[in-house]
Amino acid sequence: MMKTKRMNRDPNVVLIIIIVEVTFALIGATNGEYLIGVGSYDMTGPAGGVNMMGYANMEQNTAGIHFRLRARTFIVAENSTQGARFAFVNLDAGMASQLVTIRVLERLNSRYGSLYTEENVAISGTHTHAGPGGYLQYLVYSITSLGFVQQSFDAIVNAIELSIVQAHQNLKPGSVFINTGELENAGINRSPSAYLLNPAEERARYPANVDKEMTLLKFVDSASGKSIGAFNWYATHGTSMSRDNKFISGDNKGAAARLFEDWFTSNNNKSTTETSSSFHPRGIRTLMKKAQTIRATGGQPCSKTTSQSFKVRKNSGGSQFVGAFCQSNVGDVSPNVLGAFCKDSGKPCDFNHSSCHGDDTLCVGRGPGYPDEILSTKIIGHRQFDKAVDLFMSATKELNGKIDYRQVYLNFTNIEVEFNGSLVRTCPAGLGPGFAAGTTDGPGAFGFQQGDTEPAILPIQILRLGKLVILSVPGEFTTMAGRRLREAVKQTLITNGRGEFDDDTHIVIAGLTNTYSQYVATFEEYKQQRYEAASTLYGPHTLSAYIQEFNKLAAALARGEKTAKPNLSPPDLSSKQLKLLLDPSGEKPLKGIKFGDMKQDVNQPKNGSFKKGDAVSATFWSANPRYDLLTEGTFAVVEILQGKRWIPVYDDDDLCLFFKWTLDNRTLKSLATIRWEVPTEASSGIYRLRHFGSSKRTVNSTTEYFTGASSAFTVS
Repeated sequence: MMKTKRMNRDPNVVLIIIIVEVTFALIGATNGEYLIGVGSYDMTGPAGGVNMMGYANMEQNTAGIHFRLRARTFIVAENSTQGARFAFVNLDAGMASQLVTIRVLERLNSRYGSLYTEENVAISGTHTHAGPGGYLQYLVYSITSLGFVQQSFDAIVNAIELSIVQAHQNLKPGSVFINTGELENAGINRSPSAYLLNPAEERARYPANVDKEMTLLKFVDSASGKSIGAFNWYATHGTSMSRDNKFISGDNKGAAARLFEDWFTSNNNKSTTETSSSFHPRGIRTLMKKAQTIRATGGQPCSKTTSQSFKVRKNSGGSQFVGAFCQSNVGDVSPNVLGAFCKDSGKPCDFNHSSCHGDDTLCVGRGPGYPDEILSTKIIGHRQFDKAVDLFMSATKELNGKIDYRQVYLNFTNIEVEFNGSLVRTCPAGLGPGFAAGTTDGPGAFGFQQGDTEPAILPIQILRLGKLVILSVPGEFTTMAGRRLREAVKQTLITNGRGEFDDDTHIVIAGLTNTYSQYVATFEEYKQQRYEAASTLYGPHTLSAYIQEFNKLAAALARGEKTAKPNLSPPDLSSKQLKLLLDPSGEKPLKGIKFGDMKQDVNQPKNGSFKKGDAVSATFWSANPRYDLLTEGTFAVVEILQGKRWIPVYDDDDLCLFFKWTLDNRTLKSLATIRWEVPTEASSGIYRLRHFGSSKRTVNSTTEYFTGASSAFTVS
């Protein structure tokens, strides 16, 4: 398939990639101590009328797609029939969900028996605040979504299952390389006054009040010497997109993943990813004249899978390169790196309370693209992408050694821990008033200020890959809380590891994993009751309890011992879910109009041709996108004319193409607007916009599918 080139990068980079890949092959790359496999699957979910998870804003309901969400998985296994293995899943979602984990494990059990369990499967969220909600089973997280949303839940569960299936089916001998590096200016501390409450001598050990380290794993196929994927961990919130955004988006980490995967694919298929982009002026005039003769097609019926055939990035059995940007101890880290300012005055917010003369709703963080949140998303995503590429290209340190894991369920409401020589206990789950105040990334309710003085059974988990140790935590640790946990676990491993662990052991925190239980602040930070502390459910000694219980798991793992299993398991509350959001009840187009017909054709420019950087848009008569999610398909396509064939070159997985769903003010009928911001690398030629959708005449009727294309236009 002919496609336009997606990125411009130094051509020497391509040569370096080839040299590195050949070198891996020549040296054995190596002999493949492990079996490795990666997978990826669409989990976008309902793009119309479903409340988003993250900001708890009742008015923030999905109304289109910025780019699609995915579940990305890697599996590593010892290269033997009975060898240990684990699967790590990274979701473009706000967080993991206990009920999602329960259902995924049931499905894996039916496929593979006891091969994948709660002990060796980790499901982690990137913490985007721009994905459909309603998939967690506790009411506090589903109030704004009007309860449980089955369609959101099913989309996530299916994607996790199928991404794991892909990774499992593609297991092959391979090597895993690790690299770390510092990433600047992709996150700032949004609660700096709380951080300053930590002991001065402790703060003096670190150069900044946020962690800047990115840890990357590179997976290399031994037979070919080529990389099949890369996963990294770095702490910054998924809040570049604001609480007013209604486009489904993976936010900055999802954008980074899209950039990374496209960069790798483009550089490894360079001969098939470029088209001619220069025309003589007379050639452009000829194109313009020809484009004027190509009118909109009108709405036409199509099949359920038609949109998948128009997808630019086809998911062919999980054979594509998978690049994932995972979350870490993100609790107090914001991507809005310009700082927080008052909307009314433009002055910096109050340092201690993140409010503006007592009103927290006026204090909002600014991203590097301010006031354009989509630009901010791209910039923070690009900064993570650039660092990941650097680490990927220079990764030469190979991981080897045991694969192992430990996991336990704990009732966090009454854990006894030692603190400053005394025995104390965690508290029953509860939220402080500061929780309602929100953060500078998404202000909460008026009348609450940060700084004003449920689920009980939680999993904690350790995954080991040689001297890399991943700590799966079911919440958002603040910067200092994460540092304390990492250091404590590392020391425990070294003390108990009989030489297997040393200062070279690397600890990574995987935040928002397996379930969600709000934040974890340090004891000192808890005193100020900023948002993170007010959201620390189990009281001031929550972090101490986590450190104590993780140390128990770490000691058992280091000594090769099994852990004692309390007689606990998380509840399955699926039968008790409140479901108030109604399914769309059926739609019919206006008389004389078909779904897919034009409401507003392409806005042709006065000079007859669009330039790079221009925006092209068209609006189609459509239907609610919830009738069919078009999973692994697309609602929007940009096509280029090659000879007599229209070839898809961009779809709703591209950062430059937007699909917007809305209702016509006059008729209350559904409309779909496709907006294409012509990228600088787009080829000159004749283009058109295409829309795919589905509809039902009544709530119980069969689903029908349609498509329609705009008039042609030229880009020069």
